[in-house]
Amino acid sequence: MTTTAIEGRVRRRKPEWLKIRAGGGPQYVAVKDVVKSEGLHTVCEEARCPNIGECWGHGTATFMILGDVCTRGCRYCAVNKGMPTELDREEPARLAEAVVRMGLAYVVITSVDRDDLSDGGASIFAESIREIRRRSPGTSVEVLIPDFQGNPYALRAVIDARPDVINHNVETVPRLYRVARGGGVYATSLELLKRARRWSPTAVTKTGMMLGLGEEPDEVVAVMRDLVERGVDILTLGQYLRPSEWHLEVARYVHPDEFARLARIGEAMGFAHVEAGPLVRSSYRADRQLLKSRLAHGDPTPAASGAAESAAI
Repeated sequence: MTTTAIEGRVRRRKPEWLKIRAGGGPQYVAVKDVVKSEGLHTVCEEARCPNIGECWGHGTATFMILGDVCTRGCRYCAVNKGMPTELDREEPARLAEAVVRMGLAYVVITSVDRDDLSDGGASIFAESIREIRRRSPGTSVEVLIPDFQGNPYALRAVIDARPDVINHNVETVPRLYRVARGGGVYATSLELLKRARRWSPTAVTKTGMMLGLGEEPDEVVAVMRDLVERGVDILTLGQYLRPSEWHLEVARYVHPDEFARLARIGEAMGFAHVEAGPLVRSSYRADRQLLKSRLAHGDPTPAASGAAESAAI
């Protein structure tokens, strides 16, 4: 790997496969205008996603609800950390209005962690889904949820609102949770995904991991086995990129061939679809990920919005 000395440190130079074009164009501007006019946040901006130009240029965005301040201090994430001071009850209605204005057929809703709230913000997730269903019934809805500190009633509230895709990222291998994912517990994330599969059998379940934090290949495969055992349909694998000097350093840049190999392993294990590549993020081409998952299950139709099966907590 090519390196360069900077102020006494050795910094890895990004390889060619991580170079991307900046965003632009009329559709990009239109998305930005709608987000700004509705007073919304997007994970595309807050997390400095490398695919913002491509996604916004195609008229898609991942909306981030519950504010832009996270109560956890994960060392890989660019979102602001601290103690939130507000909860916007009108946000679901504004989000639904943005979906209508943008004419979205597929929308992803995520959030910061809100450990200051008793339900972790699940009620706002649920109301956002219901508002979109009411205003734009043809839109498929994916939620990328936090772990809600293992609160089953919070998860149940989100599931009862009938999202098409339930996504929760495990992010990394268990060994690295202590240094990378402050406040996160690997077993809690696995249990959430297991419950999501059991309580909402008509929905697609999904998770994602970052590579390049210092994990070993066999650890990644072990996590993949854990996920398949819990019935996860879609797995995303992408390269960790350091947002700032405060964040964890990149341990290595994973070659595209290794991502392709892991995708083959994952799909042989039983995932309906594995989206893997250096620039892949959890919501990258999410609509196409869902379609590939449906096709793998022999269902060529768009995501259904059927009610979740009743199940006791």
